[in-house]
Amino acid sequence: MNVSSIFLRPLPLLNGVYLLNEGVSEHENQSQTNQAFTNKWDAYSKEDIIEQEKLFEFQKEWYLTLYGFSSEADLAFYLKDKHVIIDAGSGLGYKAKWFADLSPASLVIGIDYSDAVFVAAERYKLIPNLFFVKGDIADTQIKSESVDYVSCDQVIMHTENPDMTFKELVRILKPDRDFAVYVYAKKALPRELLDDYFRHQTKEISHDDMMLLSKQLTELGRVLSELNIEVDFPSIPLLGIKGGKEDLQRFIYWNFLKCYWNEHLGYATSVAVNYDWYSPSNAKRYSSTEFMDMVNTQKLKKIHFHSEEACYSGRFSKPCAV
Repeated sequence: MNVSSIFLRPLPLLNGVYLLNEGVSEHENQSQTNQAFTNKWDAYSKEDIIEQEKLFEFQKEWYLTLYGFSSEADLAFYLKDKHVIIDAGSGLGYKAKWFADLSPASLVIGIDYSDAVFVAAERYKLIPNLFFVKGDIADTQIKSESVDYVSCDQVIMHTENPDMTFKELVRILKPDRDFAVYVYAKKALPRELLDDYFRHQTKEISHDDMMLLSKQLTELGRVLSELNIEVDFPSIPLLGIKGGKEDLQRFIYWNFLKCYWNEHLGYATSVAVNYDWYSPSNAKRYSSTEFMDMVNTQKLKKIHFHSEEACYSGRFSKPCAV
Protein backbone atom coordinates (compact mmCIF):
# COMPACT_ATOMS: atom_id res chain seq x y z
CA MET A 1 0.00 0.00 0.00
CA ASN A 2 1.29 3.49 -0.86
CA VAL A 3 0.45 6.92 0.51
CA SER A 4 -1.68 8.04 -2.44
CA SER A 5 -3.97 5.03 -2.16
CA ILE A 6 -5.76 6.36 0.94
CA PHE A 7 -6.18 9.96 -0.25
CA LEU A 8 -8.98 11.23 -2.46
CA ARG A 9 -6.48 12.67 -4.96
CA PRO A 10 -2.76 12.34 -5.76
CA LEU A 11 -0.59 14.61 -3.62
CA PRO A 12 2.42 16.52 -4.97
CA LEU A 13 5.75 15.78 -3.30
CA LEU A 14 8.15 18.51 -2.10
CA ASN A 15 11.37 17.82 -0.19
CA GLY A 16 10.12 14.45 0.96
CA VAL A 17 6.73 15.78 2.09
CA TYR A 18 3.36 15.19 0.43
CA LEU A 19 1.46 18.48 0.17
CA LEU A 20 -2.20 18.43 1.07
CA ASN A 21 -1.96 22.23 1.18
CA GLU A 22 0.64 24.89 1.85
CA GLY A 23 -0.27 25.28 5.52
CA VAL A 24 -2.13 28.55 5.02
CA SER A 25 -5.54 28.61 6.67
CA GLU A 26 -8.42 30.93 5.92
CA HIS A 27 -8.78 31.34 9.69
CA GLU A 28 -6.54 33.98 11.27
CA ASN A 29 -6.10 32.10 14.53
CA GLN A 30 -5.24 28.85 12.75
CA SER A 31 -2.66 30.55 10.54
CA GLN A 32 -1.07 32.14 13.62
CA THR A 33 -1.10 28.78 15.41
CA ASN A 34 0.54 27.04 12.43
CA GLN A 35 3.29 29.65 12.36
CA ALA A 36 3.79 29.40 16.12
CA PHE A 37 4.43 25.66 15.84
CA THR A 38 6.65 26.13 12.80
CA ASN A 39 8.75 28.53 14.89
CA LYS A 40 8.72 26.29 17.94
CA TRP A 41 9.77 23.08 16.21
CA ASP A 42 12.33 24.83 14.00
CA ALA A 43 14.03 26.30 17.08
CA TYR A 44 13.77 23.12 19.14
CA SER A 45 15.10 20.87 16.35
CA LYS A 46 18.37 22.82 16.55
CA GLU A 47 18.80 22.26 20.29
CA ASP A 48 21.09 19.66 21.82
CA ILE A 49 20.15 16.24 20.43
CA ILE A 50 20.57 14.58 23.84
CA GLU A 51 17.99 16.93 25.33
CA GLN A 52 15.66 16.21 22.41
CA GLU A 53 16.03 12.46 22.99
CA LYS A 54 15.16 12.92 26.68
CA LEU A 55 11.92 14.61 25.65
CA PHE A 56 11.13 11.94 23.09
CA GLU A 57 11.66 9.15 25.62
CA PHE A 58 9.56 10.98 28.22
CA GLN A 59 6.76 11.45 25.69
CA LYS A 60 6.84 7.77 24.71
CA GLU A 61 6.46 6.65 28.32
CA TRP A 62 3.68 9.16 28.89
CA TYR A 63 1.92 8.01 25.71
CA LEU A 64 1.64 4.49 27.11
CA THR A 65 -0.04 5.89 30.24
CA LEU A 66 -2.31 8.27 28.35
CA TYR A 67 -3.75 5.58 26.10
CA GLY A 68 -3.77 2.46 28.23
CA PHE A 69 -0.77 0.42 27.12
CA SER A 70 1.12 -1.49 29.78
CA SER A 71 4.47 -1.36 27.97
CA GLU A 72 6.12 -0.61 24.65
CA ALA A 73 5.80 -4.32 23.81
CA ASP A 74 2.07 -4.07 24.50
CA LEU A 75 1.78 -1.15 22.07
CA ALA A 76 3.83 -3.02 19.45
CA PHE A 77 1.50 -6.02 19.73
CA TYR A 78 -1.52 -3.73 19.42
CA LEU A 79 -0.16 -2.04 16.27
CA LYS A 80 0.97 -5.14 14.40
CA ASP A 81 -2.38 -5.69 12.61
CA LYS A 82 -2.92 -1.98 11.85
CA HIS A 83 -2.28 -1.59 8.13
CA VAL A 84 -2.60 2.22 8.09
CA ILE A 85 -1.67 4.41 11.06
CA ILE A 86 -2.17 8.19 11.14
CA ASP A 87 -0.28 10.45 13.54
CA ALA A 88 -2.48 13.56 13.34
CA GLY A 89 -0.40 16.56 14.32
CA SER A 90 2.97 14.85 14.09
CA GLY A 91 5.28 17.79 14.88
CA LEU A 92 8.91 16.65 14.60
CA GLY A 93 7.68 13.15 13.81
CA TYR A 94 9.21 11.18 16.68
CA LYS A 95 5.97 9.42 17.64
CA ALA A 96 5.22 8.57 14.00
CA LYS A 97 8.74 7.17 13.75
CA TRP A 98 8.14 5.19 16.95
CA PHE A 99 4.97 3.67 15.49
CA ALA A 100 6.83 2.81 12.28
CA ASP A 101 9.61 1.10 14.22
CA LEU A 102 7.17 -0.85 16.39
CA SER A 103 5.07 -2.00 13.43
CA PRO A 104 7.30 -2.22 10.31
CA ALA A 105 4.54 -3.83 8.23
CA SER A 106 2.25 -0.80 8.75
CA LEU A 107 2.02 2.29 6.58
CA VAL A 108 2.54 5.19 8.99
CA ILE A 109 1.66 8.75 7.96
CA GLY A 110 2.38 11.85 10.00
CA ILE A 111 0.24 14.87 9.15
CA ASP A 112 1.04 18.37 10.38
CA TYR A 113 -0.03 21.89 9.41
CA SER A 114 3.36 23.40 10.25
CA ASP A 115 6.73 23.28 8.52
CA ALA A 116 7.89 20.80 11.15
CA VAL A 117 6.97 18.08 8.63
CA PHE A 118 9.97 19.04 6.50
CA VAL A 119 12.30 18.60 9.47
CA ALA A 120 10.65 15.26 10.30
CA ALA A 121 10.80 14.00 6.70
CA GLU A 122 14.51 14.79 6.46
CA ARG A 123 15.30 13.36 9.89
CA TYR A 124 13.50 10.06 9.26
CA LYS A 125 13.91 9.68 5.49
CA LEU A 126 15.48 6.23 5.85
CA ILE A 127 12.41 4.71 7.55
CA PRO A 128 10.76 2.84 4.64
CA ASN A 129 7.20 2.66 6.01
CA LEU A 130 7.01 6.26 7.28
CA PHE A 131 5.74 9.25 5.28
CA PHE A 132 4.79 12.83 6.07
CA VAL A 133 2.01 15.04 4.76
CA LYS A 134 1.69 18.79 5.21
CA GLY A 135 -1.94 19.67 5.73
CA ASP A 136 -4.90 20.32 7.97
CA ILE A 137 -5.95 17.40 10.18
CA ALA A 138 -9.43 18.96 10.21
CA ASP A 139 -9.63 18.31 6.45
CA THR A 140 -7.46 15.28 5.76
CA GLN A 141 -8.89 14.44 2.31
CA ILE A 142 -8.39 10.80 3.26
CA LYS A 143 -10.95 8.28 2.07
CA SER A 144 -13.63 7.41 4.60
CA GLU A 145 -13.02 4.34 6.76
CA SER A 146 -9.54 3.67 5.40
CA VAL A 147 -7.38 4.01 8.54
CA ASP A 148 -6.76 1.38 11.23
CA TYR A 149 -5.47 3.62 14.01
CA VAL A 150 -5.65 7.39 14.45
CA SER A 151 -3.49 9.02 17.10
CA CYS A 152 -4.03 12.71 17.81
CA ASP A 153 -1.83 13.29 20.82
CA GLN A 154 -1.72 16.80 22.36
CA VAL A 155 -2.91 18.47 19.16
CA ILE A 156 -6.67 18.60 18.56
CA MET A 157 -7.23 21.63 20.83
CA HIS A 158 -4.91 23.63 18.55
CA THR A 159 -7.28 23.30 15.59
CA GLU A 160 -9.83 25.96 14.65
CA ASN A 161 -12.84 23.83 15.56
CA PRO A 162 -11.81 20.80 17.66
CA ASP A 163 -15.28 19.23 17.51
CA MET A 164 -15.20 19.23 13.70
CA THR A 165 -11.61 17.95 13.70
CA PHE A 166 -12.68 15.15 16.02
CA LYS A 167 -15.52 14.26 13.62
CA GLU A 168 -13.13 14.26 10.65
CA LEU A 169 -10.66 11.93 12.34
CA VAL A 170 -13.47 9.54 13.24
CA ARG A 171 -14.69 9.65 9.63
CA ILE A 172 -11.42 8.29 8.24
CA LEU A 173 -11.27 5.49 10.83
CA LYS A 174 -12.41 2.00 9.95
CA PRO A 175 -15.23 0.48 12.03
CA ASP A 176 -14.06 -1.46 15.09
CA ARG A 177 -10.79 0.47 15.11
CA ASP A 178 -9.48 2.98 17.65
CA PHE A 179 -8.99 6.71 17.95
CA ALA A 180 -6.50 7.93 20.59
CA VAL A 181 -6.94 11.59 21.53
CA TYR A 182 -5.76 14.08 24.17
CA VAL A 183 -7.11 17.47 25.23
CA TYR A 184 -5.98 20.11 27.70
CA ALA A 185 -7.91 20.14 30.98
CA LYS A 186 -9.43 23.34 32.35
CA LYS A 187 -7.53 24.77 35.31
CA ALA A 188 -8.51 27.08 38.18
CA LEU A 189 -10.43 30.21 37.16
CA PRO A 190 -7.55 32.72 37.65
CA ARG A 191 -5.33 30.62 35.41
CA GLU A 192 -8.07 30.23 32.79
CA LEU A 193 -8.75 33.97 32.74
CA LEU A 194 -5.07 34.80 32.26
CA ASP A 195 -4.73 32.15 29.54
CA ASP A 196 -7.81 33.40 27.69
CA TYR A 197 -6.64 37.00 27.91
CA PHE A 198 -3.21 36.08 26.60
CA ARG A 199 -4.68 34.15 23.63
CA HIS A 200 -6.09 37.46 22.37
CA GLN A 201 -2.67 39.09 22.51
CA THR A 202 -0.51 36.44 20.83
CA LYS A 203 -1.25 37.60 17.28
CA GLU A 204 0.31 40.98 18.13
CA ILE A 205 3.48 39.64 19.78
CA SER A 206 6.58 38.82 17.75
CA HIS A 207 8.28 35.45 17.81
CA ASP A 208 11.34 36.97 19.47
CA ASP A 209 9.26 38.50 22.24
CA MET A 210 7.36 35.24 22.73
CA MET A 211 10.64 33.37 23.01
CA LEU A 212 11.96 35.90 25.53
CA LEU A 213 8.76 35.53 27.57
CA SER A 214 9.13 31.74 27.48
CA LYS A 215 12.69 31.98 28.78
CA GLN A 216 11.60 34.34 31.56
CA LEU A 217 8.77 32.00 32.58
CA THR A 218 11.18 29.07 32.56
CA GLU A 219 13.53 30.97 34.87
CA LEU A 220 10.62 31.84 37.16
CA GLY A 221 9.61 28.19 37.30
CA ARG A 222 13.18 27.15 38.07
CA VAL A 223 13.57 29.71 40.87
CA LEU A 224 10.23 28.76 42.44
CA SER A 225 11.05 25.04 42.21
CA GLU A 226 14.44 25.47 43.83
CA LEU A 227 12.86 27.23 46.81
CA ASN A 228 11.48 23.79 47.67
CA ILE A 229 8.70 25.30 49.79
CA GLU A 230 5.61 23.27 50.62
CA VAL A 231 2.61 25.25 51.86
CA ASP A 232 -0.79 24.13 53.15
CA PHE A 233 -3.19 26.18 51.01
CA PRO A 234 -6.91 26.68 51.70
CA SER A 235 -9.52 25.60 49.15
CA ILE A 236 -11.37 28.31 47.21
CA PRO A 237 -14.07 26.32 45.40
CA LEU A 238 -15.65 29.22 43.51
CA LEU A 239 -12.29 29.88 41.87
CA GLY A 240 -11.59 26.20 41.29
CA ILE A 241 -8.55 26.32 43.59
CA LYS A 242 -7.92 23.07 45.42
CA GLY A 243 -6.61 23.19 48.95
CA GLY A 244 -4.00 21.01 50.59
CA LYS A 245 -0.25 20.76 50.90
CA GLU A 246 1.54 21.55 47.68
CA ASP A 247 4.87 22.85 46.44
CA LEU A 248 4.75 26.63 45.93
CA GLN A 249 5.77 26.38 42.27
CA ARG A 250 3.04 23.83 41.57
CA PHE A 251 0.42 25.92 43.36
CA ILE A 252 1.22 28.97 41.24
CA TYR A 253 1.53 26.80 38.12
CA TRP A 254 -1.86 25.12 38.36
CA ASN A 255 -3.86 28.07 39.66
CA PHE A 256 -2.39 31.30 38.33
CA LEU A 257 0.45 31.18 35.80
CA LYS A 258 2.04 28.43 33.72
CA CYS A 259 5.77 28.63 34.45
CA TYR A 260 7.04 25.20 33.47
CA TRP A 261 10.37 23.86 34.70
CA ASN A 262 11.68 20.31 34.52
CA GLU A 263 15.28 19.83 35.61
CA HIS A 264 15.51 16.34 34.09
CA LEU A 265 14.24 17.37 30.64
CA GLY A 266 16.38 20.50 30.64
CA TYR A 267 16.25 24.21 29.97
CA ALA A 268 15.57 24.17 26.19
CA THR A 269 12.70 21.72 26.59
CA SER A 270 11.20 23.77 29.43
CA VAL A 271 11.38 26.89 27.27
CA ALA A 272 9.69 25.01 24.41
CA VAL A 273 6.88 23.85 26.71
CA ASN A 274 6.22 27.41 27.91
CA TYR A 275 6.35 28.68 24.32
CA ASP A 276 3.98 25.89 23.27
CA TRP A 277 1.44 27.10 25.83
CA TYR A 278 1.50 30.85 25.32
CA SER A 279 2.25 31.20 21.62
CA PRO A 280 -0.59 29.53 19.67
CA SER A 281 -3.90 31.42 19.42
CA ASN A 282 -5.84 28.14 19.31
CA ALA A 283 -5.56 26.19 22.56
CA LYS A 284 -8.98 25.13 23.82
CA ARG A 285 -9.32 23.57 27.29
CA TYR A 286 -11.98 21.08 28.40
CA SER A 287 -13.78 19.75 31.44
CA SER A 288 -14.05 15.97 31.60
CA THR A 289 -17.75 16.27 30.71
CA GLU A 290 -17.01 18.39 27.66
CA PHE A 291 -14.37 15.93 26.50
CA MET A 292 -16.68 12.93 26.87
CA ASP A 293 -19.52 14.82 25.19
CA MET A 294 -17.28 15.07 22.10
CA VAL A 295 -16.62 11.32 22.32
CA ASN A 296 -20.27 10.41 22.87
CA THR A 297 -21.50 12.64 20.03
CA GLN A 298 -19.54 10.42 17.65
CA LYS A 299 -20.94 7.30 19.39
CA LEU A 300 -17.50 5.93 20.23
CA LYS A 301 -16.95 3.14 22.74
CA LYS A 302 -14.56 3.85 25.61
CA ILE A 303 -11.56 1.52 25.67
CA HIS A 304 -9.40 3.57 28.03
CA PHE A 305 -9.87 6.92 29.79
CA HIS A 306 -7.13 8.86 31.58
CA SER A 307 -7.43 11.99 33.73
CA GLU A 308 -4.84 14.19 35.40
CA GLU A 309 -4.39 17.87 36.27
CA ALA A 310 -2.99 18.72 32.84
CA CYS A 311 -5.25 16.75 30.54
CA TYR A 312 -7.85 14.20 29.63
CA SER A 313 -7.03 11.47 27.16
CA GLY A 314 -8.41 8.20 25.96
CA ARG A 315 -8.63 5.49 23.35
CA PHE A 316 -12.06 5.02 21.82
CA SER A 317 -13.42 2.48 19.34
CA LYS A 318 -15.59 3.28 16.34
CA PRO A 319 -18.67 1.04 16.26
CA CYS A 320 -19.47 -1.17 13.32
CA ALA A 321 -22.35 -0.07 11.14
CA VAL A 322 -25.64 -1.75 12.02
